[in-house]
Amino acid sequence: MMLRRIRPRDFGCPPAPCPGAGEMNLFEWLRGKCSKKFQAGLIYRRGMLKAKLHDNQAALADYTAVIEMDEAPGDLRAMALYNRSVVHLAQQHEAAAIGDLEELLRMPQAAANVKTEARRKLLRMQRTTDRAADRNVSPEH
Repeated sequence: MMLRRIRPRDFGCPPAPCPGAGEMNLFEWLRGKCSKKFQAGLIYRRGMLKAKLHDNQAALADYTAVIEMDEAPGDLRAMALYNRSVVHLAQQHEAAAIGDLEELLRMPQAAANVKTEARRKLLRMQRTTDRAADRNVSPEH
């Protein structure tokens, strides 16, 4: 059996800029699909789907799996931390959510926009806590 070369044009992509660039055989392509980095992305997307379907425990398990994968890219781990904090908040687990957001802010490889959203989330949580505390304080008359 002869292996056929897979080229970008096979999938409707423009040809590679130089001869031989962008070509890979089937085994190289499969090895890339089985990489830990690729698997981390799949697990992350599965977690997002489970969270959307309100299957919070399964979403937490998927996000945690991505966070604990050493081979997962740092930016993907940061997004998994953020999303896991959102699920924790949905379950009324504020301490766990704060821990995830603070860990995200300490990550040097986290994208700036993810860090900005984490700071905003922490600020909104603090404002909510302050408003609740203000409502519970009885006026002294």
